[in-house]
Amino acid sequence: MDATRFTHVTYIASSPETIWNALIDPKMTAQYWQNDNVSDWRVGSPWEHRSSGEDRTLRLVGKVLECAPPTRLAMTWVFPSDAGDEAKHTRVALDIEPVPGASRLTVTHDRLEPGSAMLAGITAGWPKVMSSLKSLLETGRALPKLW
Repeated sequence: MDATRFTHVTYIASSPETIWNALIDPKMTAQYWQNDNVSDWRVGSPWEHRSSGEDRTLRLVGKVLECAPPTRLAMTWVFPSDAGDEAKHTRVALDIEPVPGASRLTVTHDRLEPGSAMLAGITAGWPKVMSSLKSLLETGRALPKLW
């Protein structure tokens, strides 16, 4: 498989600790992502990405690869229907770095199959999700659902 990488950088007027909490707290992800990220966030632990609200549809699964609060979180990322196929598992790293007056949040999503539904979804999705996170942390309001 020819691997593809997607990178998105966002600057947020917030501390690394606040951004970190927003990435791992299901109550926060429900606001800007309309999904809950659920895990104990220990290396090797599973994580789930479920729709918020009553239906709780399982959207993505994976396992935590790295957890270094408040600077780096990395995990595998796969559709539940593809969980048994290691070749379909992609990898996401979220790196948070303080910069004067703000923090830089870099999303690196790699091991993506060219032309795949996963690549199409994350290429459109990550900028929307990160923009909504930025809006929530800077204004107190997430963007309306963009997807």
